[in-house]
Amino acid sequence: MRVLLVEDEKHLADAVASGLGREGFVVDVAGDGITGQWLGAQNPYDVIVLDIMLPGRNGYDVLAGLRRDGVWAPVLMLTAKDGDLDQVDAFDLGADDYLTKPFSFPVLVARLRALARRGAPERPTVLDVGGLTIDPARHVVMRGDVEISLTAKEFALLLYLARRGGEPASKPEILDNVWGADFEGNDNVVEVYVGYLRRKIDAPFGTASLETVRGHGYRLVEAAE
Repeated sequence: MRVLLVEDEKHLADAVASGLGREGFVVDVAGDGITGQWLGAQNPYDVIVLDIMLPGRNGYDVLAGLRRDGVWAPVLMLTAKDGDLDQVDAFDLGADDYLTKPFSFPVLVARLRALARRGAPERPTVLDVGGLTIDPARHVVMRGDVEISLTAKEFALLLYLARRGGEPASKPEILDNVWGADFEGNDNVVEVYVGYLRRKIDAPFGTASLETVRGHGYRLVEAAE
């Protein structure tokens, strides 16, 4: 799940981004409104977390600009401004949720997952791909009646492949969307995690739903026994 965090308090932004990363989110951070609006318009985020008091361009203007440009990703306003009129203004401009500082991190995570689940109408609440049932909101994966336990990163990789509708994903695409554009490690990490996934979603069931497409990458298809 890819999130844009627009927050000028660096310590808070770093802490939130780190925490979300541990929960399996891929997080891009912008420290000002102008950069935040540009990133929001250029990339397909599942959710945008937007502060109101920002340098360069305030959160209200960023939100209005994104909606004007046809960017409909769900937006959660994260701010110290907690007045009723502030919330009304945000919702009138097209915000989907509003959370005031200080906030509970588990509540933030729950709200982001809920927004991502209902915010993209072309994405079903639960995905059925490759013989798997994948619930992004609850982080649950089932093959038939068997629940499969995945780490946060394994789940993020599986969800990304599932949402591509059978189209192969290259290593660079996977790294950018699952590990993030700032990842500086070896791209062999993709092969490693594909192996982890195969040992969990295919090997125990005698199926082969996670395919290697030579020269193109990996894709999730209907399970072949």
